[in-house]
Order: sequence, then C-alpha cells, then structure tokens
Amino acid sequence: MLELPIVDKKEPRRRKPDWLRVKLPIGQEYKKVRSIVDEYKLHTICQSGNCPNMGECWGAGTATFMILGNTCTRSCSFCAVKTGRPSEYDEDEPVRVAEAIRLMNVKHAVITSVNRDERKDKGAEIWYQTVRSVKELSPQTTIETLIPDVRATWWALERMISAGQEVVSHNMETVERLYRKVRPQAKYARSLEQLKRIKEFGKRTKTGIMVGLGETKDEVLKTMDDLREHDCDVITIGQYLQPTKMHLAVDEFIHPDIFKYYEEEGLKRGFDFVESGPLVRSSYHAERHL
Repeated sequence: MLELPIVDKKEPRRRKPDWLRVKLPIGQEYKKVRSIVDEYKLHTICQSGNCPNMGECWGAGTATFMILGNTCTRSCSFCAVKTGRPSEYDEDEPVRVAEAIRLMNVKHAVITSVNRDERKDKGAEIWYQTVRSVKELSPQTTIETLIPDVRATWWALERMISAGQEVVSHNMETVERLYRKVRPQAKYARSLEQLKRIKEFGKRTKTGIMVGLGETKDEVLKTMDDLREHDCDVITIGQYLQPTKMHLAVDEFIHPDIFKYYEEEGLKRGFDFVESGPLVRSSYHAERHL
C-alpha cells in the first residue's frame, strides 16, 4: 500500500517575504475572463491550483484552462487540486474550451488537465479533440499543452500530442530525492522518458520545477543536467507556496538572487529559454517560450 507523507497541520506557516506580494484581481479584462469561464462551465488551474498570478494573467485577458474535470486521481502533496474518483467525463468540453479561447481572442493558449489514471487512454482522446477544436475555431492561436504523466502508456501519449499543438510541457515538479515525498505516484525516470519521447515526436518540450521544498542547489543543477540529456528545450523554476495546511510546508523562501543564478546556469546548459523567479509558474508568460 502506498504510504503518503505525513503533513503536520499544526505547523505554523512561514511568513512570505516582500518579493512574493501579488496583484489583486481587478479590471475589466479580469471580469471578462471570469464571465467567460463561468458561462462555459470551464475549469482553470488558475482557480483550482490557487495560482498567485491569477490577477495578473486574467487581467491581461488570458487563463490556463484545465480539462477532464476538476478531480485528480493523484494525491500529490503540493497541489491544491482536489483528489478523488472523478465522476465527470464531458465529451462536449473540447468545443466549449475552443469557443472560450475564441471569445477571449487568445494568441497563445495554455491547456492542462488533471490526471485520469482510471481511464485506459489517460484522457488522451479529450486532449486530442480539445486541441483540434481550438485549431479549427482559432487557427491563429498557438497552443501549449501541459500534460500529465501517462504511466508509460506511450500510445496514449502519442494521441495526446498529435493534434497540432506547438509546445508540449510535462512538469518534473521537484528533484529526484524528493519525488516520493512530493509526487508519491510518479517516477522521476519515467517523467524524463516522457519528455524525451515528446521531443522525439518532433515537439518543443518544456518542464517546470518548484524550489523551497528542501532541495539543494546541486540537486537543482543535477535536475537541469538530466533534462538536457533528455533534450528538454524550456524550463521554468518557481517558489513552492503551501496552498493549505493539509499540504507540504514551505521549507525555505528562495531569494530572487538564487533564481537569477538558476536562470544563468540553465542557459549555460543549453536550454533555449529559462523562466526563473519566485512567482514563476508553468504557464506564466508562456508566450515567451515560443
């Protein structure tokens, strides 16, 4: 039986430093995005994942859509998305996502999903239909898909990434030593292999990691080396923020100077693009990565 990490609910949260202050969600564009998301009954990782950049991104007229429902079959210790047995499987969702992207006039769309491990295809068909629907309604829109771990179901991965998206991202999330603690149902080597297979399919590849979970600088650099060995093109590095008291506590708030150091080291190693900063998330300013 899988043993999940024990989280001390009584442990007080660390006070956030000044460099982690975020903008409040205001403005007409923010209201427009919220209205469209609500009208089309869509999910966003911005809301479900408690993203600190929601005010900035929605205020700029963009959002990261989350497909395949709002319940994940995984129980990662860092993630605010609810976990359990998903009930919904909405075959009409691809058209609604595409229509929302068209109405928002999104130039570069980012789409992610929960894990659907209970399905044989891991949700690949909905992934395929969503990307195709966006391309049909908004042919000028470039697409980045942030996909889950397919548990080495490689035929499902091929279906997921064959619909015409320009960038395919799969997050490593943390360093190898912390995988059992942070991603107990995932495997470090398997995620690396998934990124390599995506690259071999001819896609631009991208990944993201969090820092502040107890990793060392050397471990972050080793993760970068492993990613470059598997031909990953883009990496994002951001500060882990504890979403609730039920989740892993922050071990350390990383200073912006360290994020700059990681950016420089990533570029030295040959990444095409490195987005590194306290508030950086996988989809933050994703259009830059093209």
